[in-house]
Amino acid sequence: MGNGTSIGRVRGLGSAKHGSSHWLVQRFTAIGNLILVVWLLASLVMLPGYDYATVHTWLARPFSATAMVLMIVSTFWHARLGVQVMAEDYVHDEGLKFAVLAALNSIPLAAAAFGIICVLRIALGGA
Repeated sequence: MGNGTSIGRVRGLGSAKHGSSHWLVQRFTAIGNLILVVWLLASLVMLPGYDYATVHTWLARPFSATAMVLMIVSTFWHARLGVQVMAEDYVHDEGLKFAVLAALNSIPLAAAAFGIICVLRIALGGA
């Protein structure tokens, strides 16, 4: 009972037992993104000006830099998860699927690393 159809059991079709964790992580990153984007917008609204020096000084503060790094990580992780699901659903050739998933794991990682390095350079006084 509850194992699908007889032919599905024979073919080995059914739950892969990992979709629920992927779904849950995507929801957690969405909630984190919502909180962090609201923080970012509220912080920017409260700035006295929007010139380079003011924003640079704001981002150099430890709390602002930490929250910005968290937002970068959460945003790129969430985007990677969403695009991964689309690629798994719509790319059917196994070789092409491997190449697409490799690129989809590399590009957000590189972009997030770049963003984190930029924030850390500002926060640590290197920029």
